[in-house]
Amino acid sequence: EGIPVTSASYFATMTLDQVRHVFRSDTEVPIPLIEERHQVLNESGTVLLEKFGGSFLTCVKMSEKSAQKLLRLVLENFPSYRDEAVFEKKKVSFYKRAQILVADTWSVLEGKGDGSFDDISSLTIFADYRIPQVLVHLKAMKYSEELMKKLREGTIFQSGDKEEVEIRGCSIWCCALICKHLLELYEKKGQDMREKINAVLLDYHLWDYARDHREEMKDTPFHRVRCIYY
Repeated sequence: EGIPVTSASYFATMTLDQVRHVFRSDTEVPIPLIEERHQVLNESGTVLLEKFGGSFLTCVKMSEKSAQKLLRLVLENFPSYRDEAVFEKKKVSFYKRAQILVADTWSVLEGKGDGSFDDISSLTIFADYRIPQVLVHLKAMKYSEELMKKLREGTIFQSGDKEEVEIRGCSIWCCALICKHLLELYEKKGQDMREKINAVLLDYHLWDYARDHREEMKDTPFHRVRCIYY
């Protein structure tokens, strides 16, 4: 339709009606959180224009081929990416969208040039609702009966709820252990697989698995949250 959706100058000034048009549904169910999406688009476009010449590539170049530098730059400048909670009086950070932005930049650039992040393995998996579901389905993780009952009943959690933070946190730790174990298995065979096994690639694999095995997984409930973080 000729709508310049990738232009910061466009999405910085998009109206709510324009956002509704661009993200219109092809079913009777409208896209959720449309007002929040509008706010995030305007915010992101404005920050890109005011600080980075209207291009995210400027952010990538400023990161000097470091995934962690790019992650910090995104978090410091784009408020909607600050995916944080308080758990047992301690601040915990998930940064799902920020990390997947960094990882997808690395992936699109094929780990070359400006995207040759030598610290890509420092990222965690992108803790959302689908990864915990597939981990439980594969019996890498197990929910308590009490939590499983809530999930089966379709309980809606709030971002930052104790159960939600535990599910996401345990998913990250579970996948960290999987990566560690895989690297140890290859090390015993005399193979160094550190460039081929990391949380980013594991997340991609698990997400694809969940998509391809949706029918098999339908009896494993996922946690429900409506928020801008995932």
